[in-house]
Amino acid sequence: MSATTGSAPPQVGSPPESQSTAAISLVGVAKEYTTGRGDSVRAVDGIDLAIGQGEFFSLLGPSGCGKTTTLRMIGGFEEATEGHVLLYGEDVTDIPPNRRDVNMVFQSYALFPHMDIFANVAFGLRRARVPKREITDRVQEALELVELGGMGERRPSQLSGGQQQRVALARALVNKPRALLLDEPLGALDLKLRQTMQIELKRIQREVGITFVYVTHDQGEALTMSDRLAVMNGGRIEQLGSPKEIYERPATKFTAGFIGTSNIIEGTVQRMDGSLAVLSIPGEGRVLVPVDSPHTGEHIELTVRPEKITLCAEPPADGCVLSGTITEVVYLGTSTNYTVTAADGTEMVVFAQNDASASIELDRGQRAWLCWRPEHGYALGGSGNPS
Repeated sequence: MSATTGSAPPQVGSPPESQSTAAISLVGVAKEYTTGRGDSVRAVDGIDLAIGQGEFFSLLGPSGCGKTTTLRMIGGFEEATEGHVLLYGEDVTDIPPNRRDVNMVFQSYALFPHMDIFANVAFGLRRARVPKREITDRVQEALELVELGGMGERRPSQLSGGQQQRVALARALVNKPRALLLDEPLGALDLKLRQTMQIELKRIQREVGITFVYVTHDQGEALTMSDRLAVMNGGRIEQLGSPKEIYERPATKFTAGFIGTSNIIEGTVQRMDGSLAVLSIPGEGRVLVPVDSPHTGEHIELTVRPEKITLCAEPPADGCVLSGTITEVVYLGTSTNYTVTAADGTEMVVFAQNDASASIELDRGQRAWLCWRPEHGYALGGSGNPS
């Protein structure tokens, strides 16, 4: 039993569309590198994935999980060792980046400092020999879309980081690609600006209606913007689903820990109480969890999010309850975070809102009961070590 911050067999959810009609499809895509010592490293390990037309899709995971390599294979900047990449049903695996109908936005912006903003955005159109009048109309439209109308004569050095990122986005969108690939584009911005840009990116994506594929290691960013997201680990997709599905129903111990904060409780099935398994656990308490077809004596790991738990002075008559001692209290204004050490020495985390309903005040050293409803616990399908 522990509070975890993050392996199990990969779990790939059902794509929204068939491989032939999806905007982007990956079929058995893998990427291997050879190190200087001649060793083979499998950075991406056989991914099958379909991304729907007009979907905001995120690839989320820690450094080295294969998310950026996957994005670069979609864009053609990396060659797949195995498998196929399809754009709107067309196999583009062997087609170079400049002939794929996608654009890419990088964290570094890559703006031309000697050109004004208009020229930066118009660069691709001029290379494509688009008529001058059309270039003017499309660039102005793109700048209005990213809320930079009237700034076309400025240089990149005269803009803030957030504005420069908007220019990079306008430059990618002005070519009207069928899909836009974004590789941690907000990573260089400060927290407040990054949060503002998250909302702006989602607004822009909805307005233009094209497919966005977004790479990030920031869980909050992926939850905020995505229609669906894939959690990656070790070159594979650990879990695929909507932000709510992945947060509320993590399939593995890795996902439970990587997406937000999660408490992991381990126990053995003692008996069944209707559809709930009653677990035998270390220490004093009562833990029940919904489980399909469990067996008596089976080992179970379940996760409970910190905001689903309340601290009680006395154990309630029903529901789940676990005894512990408060070892840390952190006041955060709107909430207070408690660390509670259970009988076996492991730690549980509780997020308590500081609102009018708060009935008890607790401090370090006090004994308390962690209480939650059985349906707020979720049995994990696999276990593993946090990354």
